[in-house]
Amino acid sequence: MEQEFMFNNELSGKVALVTGGTKGTGQAIAKRLLQAGATVIITARNKPEESNPGLHFVAADLSRAEGTQRVVETVLADYSRLDILVNNLGSSETPGGGFAVLTDEDWVSTIQANLLAPVRLDRGFLPQMIERGSGVIIHIASIQGKLPLYDSTLPYAAAKAGLINYSKSLSNEVSPKGVRVLTVSPGWIFTTSAKRMAQRIAESASMTVEQATQSIMDALGGIPYGRPAKPEEVAELVGFLVSPRAGYLTGTEYIIDGGTVPTI
Repeated sequence: MEQEFMFNNELSGKVALVTGGTKGTGQAIAKRLLQAGATVIITARNKPEESNPGLHFVAADLSRAEGTQRVVETVLADYSRLDILVNNLGSSETPGGGFAVLTDEDWVSTIQANLLAPVRLDRGFLPQMIERGSGVIIHIASIQGKLPLYDSTLPYAAAKAGLINYSKSLSNEVSPKGVRVLTVSPGWIFTTSAKRMAQRIAESASMTVEQATQSIMDALGGIPYGRPAKPEEVAELVGFLVSPRAGYLTGTEYIIDGGTVPTI
């Protein structure tokens, strides 16, 4: 029998978790899944600045093992299952200056947030997905996994490279059991924090925000499309990948970078 899809409410009845879902790309992804009919849970250390009664918030520090355990226990206790897990949380707070200025703490904190947090959440939610023979896990990585900026984000790039490799390996293990695992690697996304960074550069260098934005794109080696991604564009890709329309897709990395990565 040919499967029919309901594009406007295609995630109805599904329970989804988006980490780092209170702002930026994570917020856009959460809203996209909510629009598709899913019950959406978001988690972050702090409450969202913008209230949305449709998004269920769980406070947790996912860079710590007890934080991820709290999220797993809360979601399964309140909703009995999880159908879609979007590991969106990612951050880089290390100083610029290359390898010499980085401490063990810089490395450990970055790897905890960008690699071990999704590993722990996957481990917590996968058993019930496998038992039901159904589920989707999305890992939000970065083009820095292949195109690192060694002067400023070396631990972040290394952690995201590890996440990409782990995601592929995990898909090989659990796809035969009915769980799809995919990676989305964005380039530069023009979130609110990215806009603020461009504004700070513009003020310190006495240039326009547009010139500052261009200088950041130049530092990345250029974006052939001519602009950063919008959070909603990344969210739209994720919305497709977790939907029944992408039912045969697993184990693949999808790069959404406006052409930034210069290789195939």
